[in-house]
This record gives sequence, C-alpha cells and structure tokens, in this order.
Amino acid sequence: MVYLEEKLKEVQDSGRLEYRSKALPTWCPGCGYFAMVDGVAHALNALGIPKENTVVVSGIGCSSRFPFFLDTFGMHTLHGRALPTATGVKVANEDLTVLAVGGDGDGFAIGCGHLPHVAKRNVDITYLLFDNGIYGLTKGQTSPTSAKGFKTPTSPYENPDQPLNPLLMMLSYGASWVGQSYAGQPDHLKEMIVKAMAHRGFSYLHILSPCVTFDKTHRTYGNLGMTVRPVPAGHDTTSQDAAMRLATGGDPPPIGVYYAVPRPTLGDSLDGLVVKAGGELPRRRGTARAAE
Repeated sequence: MVYLEEKLKEVQDSGRLEYRSKALPTWCPGCGYFAMVDGVAHALNALGIPKENTVVVSGIGCSSRFPFFLDTFGMHTLHGRALPTATGVKVANEDLTVLAVGGDGDGFAIGCGHLPHVAKRNVDITYLLFDNGIYGLTKGQTSPTSAKGFKTPTSPYENPDQPLNPLLMMLSYGASWVGQSYAGQPDHLKEMIVKAMAHRGFSYLHILSPCVTFDKTHRTYGNLGMTVRPVPAGHDTTSQDAAMRLATGGDPPPIGVYYAVPRPTLGDSLDGLVVKAGGELPRRRGTARAAE
C-alpha cells in the first residue's frame, strides 16, 4: 500500500493526471496499450502542451479507444480514417497539437492507402501505431503484420503470408521522422513519444506490443523481451539508406530513432500558396513560419 501511495504521489507531482480522463482503460490486463496512455500523458506534460490545444484522433480497434482515456479533445472516427481526419484538423487549425493513433489493422489494412499521402505532404502530426500483430478487438484474426505460420481463427492451418514491414514502408513514403519502441520498455516508450511529438512535420512511431489474450506463441512479452534491442550507437538518423537497412535487419528490427530530418510541412506549403495568391496569412501562436 505504501508503494502504491508513493507512485500515486509521483504521478501527481509530475502533473500527468491533468492529461488523464476519468474513464479507466478497458483493455485486457497486461496489454501493452496501458503504457502508451501513460506515455502520451508524460509527453504532453514534458513538452508543456496544454490539453485544450491537443486533439487525439483514432479509427477503429483496441488501440482506437485511446481518445476516451485522455482529458484532451478527441475524435473516434471510422475504420482506417484517422489520418485524413487528423490532416483536416491540422489544416483547419495549425496551432493544435494533433495525434493520430491506430493499430496494425486500422493503419496497414483498410487505412493503408492514406499513409503515402500524409507522409509525402509532411503533415505536422504524430502517428502512434500500436502493433500487436493481430486483430484483438474482433477476437484474434490475422492482421497485415501477423507472423508467417501464426495460427488464428482465420488461419487455422497457419498464416501463409509474409508480414508487412511498416517501418520500411514509412521510410520509402518519405516520412520525415520514423522510430520504433516497445510497450514492454515504458521508459524508452515515453522518451520516444516525446521525440516524435517534438518533431515538426509528420512523425511516425511504431510501437510493438503483445496481445496477451489472443497471441500466446509469437509476439509475447517473453519473446520480445529476448529479441528487442536498441538502435546501434552511431546510427546516422539523417540517412534514409541507413534507416532502411535498420528496418530490414532483424525480427523485430531495433528500437530507437531511425530517421529524423527537417523539411517544409503541409502548413508551410499552404502558406506559400496563400502568399503567391496575394492573400493574408492567419495569425498563429509560436514562431514565424517558413512562408512568412
């Protein structure tokens, strides 16, 4: 009891409770997604972002319950449509901090067609992709990132498909910040969410997480705990080639920052069009924009 009281005081002192809603997460006990809620609350607190200036957008799936558990503005949208909705929010109000959250099915199955466009446009949002390699909400079917040979209700004779490589996809699409973390290392996860949100432009954080209910053989805490390793020291985060080599090196690839480069955002491009057309740019918080 003393330990719990000390931990509660630690959280209260950090201010993280200010970003948590009164709704308690409803994921299965042991799910890695709990660490992600705490990670986002920590990042908002660390970066000093007011909750009234934050919008969390989700699609459909276990991970997409996320907006209910934060005391920020939130939008629980259609399956696979978190990214276009988040883009619209950011374009409508450049001052907002916009997070999109989703799972491997929401992001890389029905929503996969939106990924190249949000990356190439460098929309100034952060996309947190919770990857448990399975459809947990609908009782354990294979997903785009399920391991080959995985037995599920939709693959009783083993999954015959190779899993997608989301990191390699996002790097090839031109995302300006790409990283990976693991729910079983919550301190590392917090640091990575802070880095992703601090990046100006489209930041993609891939988060490995076990499904404790429907996956007892592949992406478990035991297996990930033995195989997850950090990005090698000295990795050049400005080299797309080096990042792609990392993304194809190992199962799973290492955790850490793969790629981080500054480039104009979609907001900068739109401001440039306004200037060319002789219009007046809106007043905004923060520093002057590149188009100004």
